Amino acid sequence: MSDASDKHIRPTNSALDEVFGKKLPVLDDGFVRLIDVMGDDSAIVQAARVSYGKGTKKVSEDRGLIRYLMRHRHTSPFEMCEMKVHVRVPMDCWRQWIRHRTANVNEYSTRYSIAIDAAQTTKPDEWRKQGVINRQGSEGQLDLAEGQRLTEREAEVQGACRDAYQERLDSGVAREQARKDLPLSTYTEAYWKIDLHNLLHFLSLRMEAHAQHEIREYANTIGQKIVAKWVPFVWEAFLDYRMNAMFLSEHEVKLLNLLYTGKRDQALSWMEERGWLKQKDGAWKRNIEANEFVGKLERLGIEVPWEGDEGGVF
Repeated sequence: MSDASDKHIRPTNSALDEVFGKKLPVLDDGFVRLIDVMGDDSAIVQAARVSYGKGTKKVSEDRGLIRYLMRHRHTSPFEMCEMKVHVRVPMDCWRQWIRHRTANVNEYSTRYSIAIDAAQTTKPDEWRKQGVINRQGSEGQLDLAEGQRLTEREAEVQGACRDAYQERLDSGVAREQARKDLPLSTYTEAYWKIDLHNLLHFLSLRMEAHAQHEIREYANTIGQKIVAKWVPFVWEAFLDYRMNAMFLSEHEVKLLNLLYTGKRDQALSWMEERGWLKQKDGAWKRNIEANEFVGKLERLGIEVPWEGDEGGVF
């Protein structure tokens, strides 16, 4: 017969109750709604200390252990926690989302049901230019007049597509075929269940500054409004050791050592030999890896060590 002290009590979380079941708005017509969670900070500690039979009793020790696990990438204890959300998201954004294949997903089906009558729209001041340095992303905005023209055109295209879809349904066309010309801006809905370890990986990629704006909005909502309340010790450690931390490659450590010891010329030669730098018209041009290293130097408050730098990527 087990001792009464071994009785397990389901954890409560008043902060999480504030958002439980509520639609947290994202973009113009999307949302994230928390459906269920399993585990909390204490469940991670319990799993990490399973060989001892019981978790620690002091909150400070729990926090310290979670920070240790995060810092040293001991991931399995974080898998003891799970979260399930209901999301409404544009289909093009959902394509990026579903690439994270570490979740359980059930999506709204337009074979069985009529497509959701909502599409993401773009305000005149929200049209972004194609990125130059980050070629898969965007940077800067189109001017307002051009944005206004594109927004008006967007409304025409979305309206025409929806009208064609409805016309097919009214004519008796099967839903699975009638949907084929719906735009990727059409909203879909899904239930998405994922363990905390894989959720943090998703957030580390999709909250990052270079992620597409739309999915970053969803990731920020999940992270800041749900995860931060659900597992506050984990969230603190995640920000410290993942999101706001800096990863240095072996090459970058070598370069920092050369710069710190005053061997600027040797650092330049080292970078040129490895194709990080090349001279053109009397100025240094950087490749992508060198460009990323410059960003790290700037964040550390270290002056870029080469003169006549014009940046750019070759």
